[in-house]
Amino acid sequence: MTTTVQQVLEQKGAHAHAVTPTATVLEALTQMAERDIGAVLVLQDERLVGIFTERDYARKVALKGLSSKNSLIKDLMTPNVCTITPSHTIDDVMSIMTQNRFRHLPVVDHGKIAGIITIGDVVKAVIAEHEATIQHLSSYIAGDIAS
Repeated sequence: MTTTVQQVLEQKGAHAHAVTPTATVLEALTQMAERDIGAVLVLQDERLVGIFTERDYARKVALKGLSSKNSLIKDLMTPNVCTITPSHTIDDVMSIMTQNRFRHLPVVDHGKIAGIITIGDVVKAVIAEHEATIQHLSSYIAGDIAS
């Protein structure tokens, strides 16, 4: 059985936190810290225009000596965000994340934000799939499943 993004969102919840392009980096970081998350989507008029991650902060703000209070998200976000749909499988997501070195992928369904999938969500889903396979095989070996 291959888990889909939709199934993961149903378990974890479909909410994705967002800021506007004109928010300051400090506002985004505050939201990320309060919610214990590593990224926020950047939405303008409900349209995805970017993503701002802890990696963006470390590389584009901290290392360059910029001020979090004065820097705007629009100047530091990652634009042209790669997205996935609810019908993608966890295997698809794992491949996309690995190839592109992403840790967060927004989920878009018919042009609307449906949630966000993180590397942690992927690991959790893969572990659950493996546990289900082990349980199935253990039952088979024990003779609990009809031949």
